[in-house]
Amino acid sequence: MSIQHTSELTREEIHQFTGAVMLEFGAEWCEHCQAAQSMIASALKLHPDIHHIKIEDGKGRKLGRTFSVKLWPTLIFMKDGIELKRLVRQINPKDIASAFIIITTAVRS
Repeated sequence: MSIQHTSELTREEIHQFTGAVMLEFGAEWCEHCQAAQSMIASALKLHPDIHHIKIEDGKGRKLGRTFSVKLWPTLIFMKDGIELKRLVRQINPKDIASAFIIITTAVRS
């Protein structure tokens, strides 16, 4: 399931999500972000149960700073509000698949 947000969420709102969540921080104009889109889309097709939250990051956007995002794209994989894995900039399908396994098999605490 893909959720696209144009307005900025708060960190508290993100921590309220239950289940497996992938946060995608980036910018429309970012070439690295554009290059990663097909890999991300292909991986999400295999895992429709994962919530995908795409967050437009950049100057004046505080949410990325609260997650210490410095490079794009940054993918943060969470389970029940807890970060379990992070991929930054150099993203490949194998790493995305591995992160999805981590967040879909993690046991709730």
